[in-house]
Amino acid sequence: MTAVGEPGDESGRRRTALVTGASAGIGAAFAEEFARHGYDVVLTARREDRLRELATRLEREHGIRARVLTADLARRDAPRELAQALEREGIVVDALVNNAGYGVPGRYLRSPWETHDAFLQVMTVAVAELTHRLLPGMVARRFGRIINVASLAGLVPASAGHTLYGASKIFLVRFSEALALEVAPHGVHVSALCPGFTYSEFHDVNGMRPRVSRLPAWLWMDAVRVAREGYAAVDAGRSVYIPGRINRAIAGLSALLPGVLIRGINRWAGRAYRDSD
Repeated sequence: MTAVGEPGDESGRRRTALVTGASAGIGAAFAEEFARHGYDVVLTARREDRLRELATRLEREHGIRARVLTADLARRDAPRELAQALEREGIVVDALVNNAGYGVPGRYLRSPWETHDAFLQVMTVAVAELTHRLLPGMVARRFGRIINVASLAGLVPASAGHTLYGASKIFLVRFSEALALEVAPHGVHVSALCPGFTYSEFHDVNGMRPRVSRLPAWLWMDAVRVAREGYAAVDAGRSVYIPGRINRAIAGLSALLPGVLIRGINRWAGRAYRDSD
């Protein structure tokens, strides 16, 4: 299989995309999408075996170079160490997909602070730091693409359980909106991607698979479609993008209907798929 395009800078260097949380789900789909468009890719996550399997397949199928850099973004030093590893290997990052993430089920006080601290490090601090470390090069080269994988959960009223999840996602939305305005004149596009329910390992990791399986099939999207729409959205310079007509309708209704009604609906619906005990 050949790549869709051969993106490169004026020197002929092929561009490179760094994808966090690339071992499965939306992250793996984004790695595939960038490779499909002719980007070299750098894959990072905690599971090295998964990353190497994906890297081997992407190189074989798309004729690009795929590198693996394992990292646990819950560690305070991980973003700095990752940026230093890229510099040591002479890797210039033109596109960054901040996808690494997970959920902490249950009520806020059911988990120790250390659990929430690690969650916030992965979901917000690591995103901001990696962006801060890699953005200067994009601005200097006058080309860059940054996708922050947020969620529909950041655009609708919250329900009990997973207390910090929606809050972390709306942080990504506002962060992306503001940064997009700052860097657009320098040829850098920043986009918050806000998918709804997506088929991936996300719900297996946090133990919510039995609950979310009760939801109707029409609420779900596959990771490949989410990644393809996200790639197109950031390329077009859309600072916030919601993939899927159903998800866009949900977000629109949340903005139009009275808050008390939306909160009541969300409280009722949340019992079916949120662990709030």
